[in-house]
Amino acid sequence: MENIQLKIKRLKADAKIPGRATDGSAGMDLYACIPQSVTLAPGGLALIPTGIAIELPDNSCAAFLYARSGLGVKHGICLSNGVGVIDSDYRGEICVGLCNVSDKPYVIEPNERVAQMVIAPVLIPEVIEAEELGDTERGAGGFGSTGKK
Repeated sequence: MENIQLKIKRLKADAKIPGRATDGSAGMDLYACIPQSVTLAPGGLALIPTGIAIELPDNSCAAFLYARSGLGVKHGICLSNGVGVIDSDYRGEICVGLCNVSDKPYVIEPNERVAQMVIAPVLIPEVIEAEELGDTERGAGGFGSTGKK
């Protein structure tokens, strides 16, 4: 497996550099770089800065932001956009959009782990407009078309 480098720049002095919790962790924890606690009300949204920017090696990969399972399962704190995508040419601060889908307020503390970042390959296809697409057994069957198993 090819070794790639991820350059990380602190934009704020108190920013924490992301890291993997264990050797088996796919994602690196991202930390809230906030001066004071932020209360996320039920149904509320918040944009949480991390205080860092990154440089990916090239356009063959991107950074993907995912919810931390503990926050989601235990407290109903999810990413407001489902999955965040950090393109290879973005150099600004990484911010995490969070939403509270629970019925209780949640307090985000400074330096709290708020998301995880996974670096993954990106396929860049040649886009071809087509009049017809190949047939499959499923065809155009959409939501629920393969049945409940």
